[in-house]
Amino acid sequence: MLSYSRKILLMLPVVLAACGFTPVYAPNGNGTTLQDNILVSEPGTRNAFLLTQRFEQKLGRATDPVYNLELTVSTRQEGLAVDTEGITTRYNVLGTAGYTLVETSTGRVTASGTVTNFTGYSAAGTTVATSAAERDAQQRLMVLLADQIVARVLVADLG
Repeated sequence: MLSYSRKILLMLPVVLAACGFTPVYAPNGNGTTLQDNILVSEPGTRNAFLLTQRFEQKLGRATDPVYNLELTVSTRQEGLAVDTEGITTRYNVLGTAGYTLVETSTGRVTASGTVTNFTGYSAAGTTVATSAAERDAQQRLMVLLADQIVARVLVADLG
């Protein structure tokens, strides 16, 4: 006799097919449609550049864009750990990225939204080490935000 969890696992493909689920990278899926077809707005800051770079690593760079992607990026730091002398030794970097995916031929907005995430870094070392840790945290945050945007764009209703 099959266990309850195995029955659910075996039924999953039937349920997904019934609800209209199609794989993102199937022929004519969003992944295939969007690959190398999105032109990301020109970045104005280092963080926007890092986010754009990661986005283009995931979905390619358009030469003849079908879609334009407008991005806004903002970050802020928050002290997280303070030692007995009142010196902050750990920071969180909180980031927010807004995105709007527009079909170039019609001007129709096909996806938009905001994603948020955070990373942290230690400020307990030397000035150089702290500066490098902060830059690394910013870069990691932009990767997280870009990956979230890619995931949302891939499941958007493009039709």
